[in-house]
Amino acid sequence: MNPLLLDVPLQLETERLILRAPHQTEDGKIVNQAIKDSFSELKAWLPFAQELPTLEETEINLRNAHINFLKRESFRFLIFDKNSNHFIGVTSLQSIDWTIPKCEIGYWVNTKFSGNGYILEVVKKLTKFGLNDIKFRRIEIRCESTNIKSRAIPEKLDFVFEGTLRNDDLSANGSNLTDTCFYSIIK
Repeated sequence: MNPLLLDVPLQLETERLILRAPHQTEDGKIVNQAIKDSFSELKAWLPFAQELPTLEETEINLRNAHINFLKRESFRFLIFDKNSNHFIGVTSLQSIDWTIPKCEIGYWVNTKFSGNGYILEVVKKLTKFGLNDIKFRRIEIRCESTNIKSRAIPEKLDFVFEGTLRNDDLSANGSNLTDTCFYSIIK
């Protein structure tokens, strides 16, 4: 089946959260503020967070994410608390290879909401959705070996640790070689 024909909802729900594809006019402002609030933590791990993006850059990024969602190249979701509507973070099914089919799950959390199990809840939902609804045969989570918080997510969700690729990538700021841990779950 051509992926463009897949019926992928623009919104998913967990017990506490709403995962919504970026497509509303206020999304750029909300995400940009969360990046500013979480900048020091994000900067340590994510290349996109080496400099604070302008509101316009964030809005362009989200509009491109929406286009990629519609083209079935990736599925980015903004995470909101169901009760308060606070913006929690971002997650995505990315690096999709439809020939297998497989993908990778990516995520980051607004520092204000870190430590509440939100990302664990989100990744659990995306894993179930990816395997059962989209019919991915493999879902990966990759992270820097020293990112203990990120590594805890796949480990708690019974992803299989496949190994560490040594000197596999550059650090977020591009100054050092880093090791990448690979986790996966298969159908």
